[in-house]
Amino acid sequence: MKQEVFQARHDAEWSALDQWLVKRTRPSAKQRGRDADGLFGDLEFPAMYRRVCQHLALAQRRGYSVLLIDRLQDLVHRGHLVLYRPPAPRWQAVIEFFGADFPRLVRHHGRAMGIAAVLFFGSFIGVIVAMQYRPEFAHSLFDAGELARFEAMYDPANADAKLGRESGSDVKMFGYYILNNVSIGFRTIAAGFFACIGSVYVLLFNGLFLGGVAGHLTAIGYGGPFWRFVAGHSAPELLAIVISGGAGLQLGMALIAPGRRSRGRAFVEAGIDMAKLALGIFGMLVFAAFVEAFWSSIGWMPDPVKFGVGGLLWVLILLWLWRGGRGVAHAA
Repeated sequence: MKQEVFQARHDAEWSALDQWLVKRTRPSAKQRGRDADGLFGDLEFPAMYRRVCQHLALAQRRGYSVLLIDRLQDLVHRGHLVLYRPPAPRWQAVIEFFGADFPRLVRHHGRAMGIAAVLFFGSFIGVIVAMQYRPEFAHSLFDAGELARFEAMYDPANADAKLGRESGSDVKMFGYYILNNVSIGFRTIAAGFFACIGSVYVLLFNGLFLGGVAGHLTAIGYGGPFWRFVAGHSAPELLAIVISGGAGLQLGMALIAPGRRSRGRAFVEAGIDMAKLALGIFGMLVFAAFVEAFWSSIGWMPDPVKFGVGGLLWVLILLWLWRGGRGVAHAA
């Protein structure tokens, strides 16, 4: 085969690999905030690398020009550094994952996350507002025993009691909150298997339940202790629920509308992303449980401090999800 034909046949493939390697190693200002795998995914890179190695061997055996061989050798060398570089220390990999990979993945599935946020926060805020005008609506969501338990936990008359709990030490409640929060998050993701319907149901249910508690306590004058309790851990906990719902919706969409991919391939690719999201969600929920057990339950803390810390956490976590990983090369 003549060099001109060989080069014309594979030039687009080499250019795509070159651009991908540039984005992986030297992200420019214009590329910041964009995924490094915009041309092809991580799963396809090894195959691309093997092909360019074959092309280099063919070019050398056929005696093609030095310029072409140098170009292919450069691609092979750079690809080798990405594919075979030593793994980062475990602690560094954890920092890179939570600092860059996880927020970048959340943004990558931004449409599903947006739908999940509308479903959850829409039902949550809607029921709170509705109960201020129709307090009796609480009896449609909860039985009398549940309402009595909520009221006992946030009764302003119990100024010396721990906020948000009837009993239990901080350490014991930390373990309980981890199990409870993580089970909710993972159930929300797993519900996506049922063609998105399960995730939609779980998001609406949690929004109505949590909003119902908040709306009822606010309507009867118990809102002060309740909002002081939830202010600190609300950001990591509620946003983790939304991300769980978005992950479940994305998983369901891979089954419903795989696009040009086969349904099996779309599901596998979505499953890999969902596993990574689940790890980040777990970290957020453990952090939320820690704050809930050791900070949120403190009753004597002044309101400006309680709400100030809560507001700061909302700003920091939203900023992390929005900016985390922008301008950072995607790890191999």
